[in-house]
Amino acid sequence: MAEATTNAGRRADLGWRVAGVLLRRREASIFVVAVALTLFFQAQNSVFLESDNIKNITESMAPIALIAAGEVMLLICGEIDLAVGRVFALSPALVWWLCDPEKHNLPLWLGMVIALVVSGGVGLTSGVITTFLRVPSFITTLGMLFFLNGITLHLTEGSQQFMPGGETFHKIFGSQPEQYTLFLNSEFFWALGLVLVVQAILTWTRWGLWTFATGGNLIGAAESGVNVRAIKIGNFVLANVLAGFAGILDSTRITTIVPLQGGPDLMFLAVAGAVIGGTSLFGGVGTVIGSFIGVAVLIILRTGLNIIGVSAFTFDLIIGLAILVSMIANVQVARLRNLGRLQ
Repeated sequence: MAEATTNAGRRADLGWRVAGVLLRRREASIFVVAVALTLFFQAQNSVFLESDNIKNITESMAPIALIAAGEVMLLICGEIDLAVGRVFALSPALVWWLCDPEKHNLPLWLGMVIALVVSGGVGLTSGVITTFLRVPSFITTLGMLFFLNGITLHLTEGSQQFMPGGETFHKIFGSQPEQYTLFLNSEFFWALGLVLVVQAILTWTRWGLWTFATGGNLIGAAESGVNVRAIKIGNFVLANVLAGFAGILDSTRITTIVPLQGGPDLMFLAVAGAVIGGTSLFGGVGTVIGSFIGVAVLIILRTGLNIIGVSAFTFDLIIGLAILVSMIANVQVARLRNLGRLQ
């Protein structure tokens, strides 16, 4: 009897240790969900893992994952940017306005550099207003969202425009379907590479450490010598540059610029992917790789539901539930850690 009790106790301890490992590695649990969803939809319809559908999934993932990476950095340090979806539209519009032969006819590389600098300038402005003027980032970036939308509409004259650039440019920054390698376009490879770079910054640099410190304990970080204003402003700049680059990539892939592309829908999908991937809206906790997998889960869900014939309205319902469940899980994991059940 005593031996059975001991064995049961060992199994319970082992279970807690396994759960602890999975809960500590936020990417692990959401990766399991992504794999499970993939297997489920493939079982429902064998079309799911065919090359055309993989292309569709990766095309949809790439821009959202790039924006989510920037949002993770901001969410960890306790801020959010609602305007990144409009920077996504502004950046390619600027490239067109600067480089189109009938406009200013600048070299394409120079137009891209200027567009990314302007994107960073938008982040710098939002960061300064938020940190120095003490306007909540939600309000700052909400105003910026409408402001940037007006600029984009003026630049494009409210009409769809064609993205400039030759064949080589389009192949490097957003190749057409017939030029895919291993079913993946160059936009996806750019997104994956930059996500890994941002994760490396977050994990292995002082900037990442200070970002966690700023969001986890703002006063403590400031008193220990961290320039919390610089950290927040820098992450605003990073998030907007990533959003601007994502817009250039996506417009290059589809070869056109739509004035109202991106917007709040794209931004909220990125934030949803970040939250589902393990980033807390309370600050101090997050993972860029987790956000990438979280975005994958959202796109797999949307694509899979469409393939099996479920109403598109169901997707928003599931996103809402997923965010609620993710936040409840975050709160409960934090509570368990405070109780000492998870080390």
